[in-house]
Amino acid sequence: MMEESESVGNYVLSDVADAAMDQLATVVHRTPIMKSATTNALVGKHVYFKMENQQKTGAFKFRGASYKLMQLSDEQLGRGVIAASAGNHAQGVANAAAKLNARATIFMPEKTPAAKVNATRAYGAEVVLTGESFQEAYEASMKRQMQTGAEYIHPFDDYDVMAGQGTIATEMLQQEDRIDTIIVPVGGGGLISGVATAAKHKNPYVKVIGVQAAGASAMYKSYCHRQVTRLDKVSTIAEGIAVKKPGERTLPLIRNYVDDIVTVSDEEIAAATVYMLERNKTLLEGAGAAALAALFAHNSNIKSEHCGIIVSGGNMDISTLPMFQQLASKHHHSA
Repeated sequence: MMEESESVGNYVLSDVADAAMDQLATVVHRTPIMKSATTNALVGKHVYFKMENQQKTGAFKFRGASYKLMQLSDEQLGRGVIAASAGNHAQGVANAAAKLNARATIFMPEKTPAAKVNATRAYGAEVVLTGESFQEAYEASMKRQMQTGAEYIHPFDDYDVMAGQGTIATEMLQQEDRIDTIIVPVGGGGLISGVATAAKHKNPYVKVIGVQAAGASAMYKSYCHRQVTRLDKVSTIAEGIAVKKPGERTLPLIRNYVDDIVTVSDEEIAAATVYMLERNKTLLEGAGAAALAALFAHNSNIKSEHCGIIVSGGNMDISTLPMFQQLASKHHHSA
């Protein structure tokens, strides 16, 4: 494990985690922790849901985007910011940029649900729809960045973005200091890198467990096999964590700080989504339900009395709900 004071890039990570907490205090919602007696009884643990689906823009991404933009000089902000995203990062960057009066340009895949495109435009960003997948939108955005010199805001592979996301763990442990395990959804790894770093800084005994969709398990494979795995295609209802390859900066942090990574099926994700809607009257998107799905699926292997679950977002395209219900009924969870 890294020494706490060891720096990554130019960063002493534990210091950054604290700095991000101070700077974001007035900007982001301090989201509530929700408890559910039904869930506790089902898994035989005290479960604490960190409700980032109630964050501004409906997802945790606003934290990392805000912290990143707050580190930019006036000159950098004057050149505008640019990003690529299939959804939540787009809205996070657009809102953060609006608050700092910076121009934002967001590249999104052509098939992005209209609700997400409209929400991003509503925050004042220019949206460019291009390409089949995130990868093509990302490449187009990089080309534009070269032409304009705008600041690039990467969705996960950036230390400031990770530090902003890490404030979730700091908040959780302030709200409930008995938490001994935190389960975190993983795509490119920005959220879990920040969370694991911040959590271990506060309490080195907290276990951090990542969860990926089985159909998009690049980080899981890279973590387990000690070599970087890049997938040719990803397929999951949790589009928020459908990433083909791990971040170059996130992977080493994850190897250092994360205790385990598991995978869950789309059926398990759908069942967790439907469960939360029915039992707790709470709407989660697929990625937002992944951590709960992992607790249900891997409960017997998760040694925890006080288990934190990061509900990363709630921006579900409502028209997909019937498909979620169908998959959930296939799963027949013992719940």
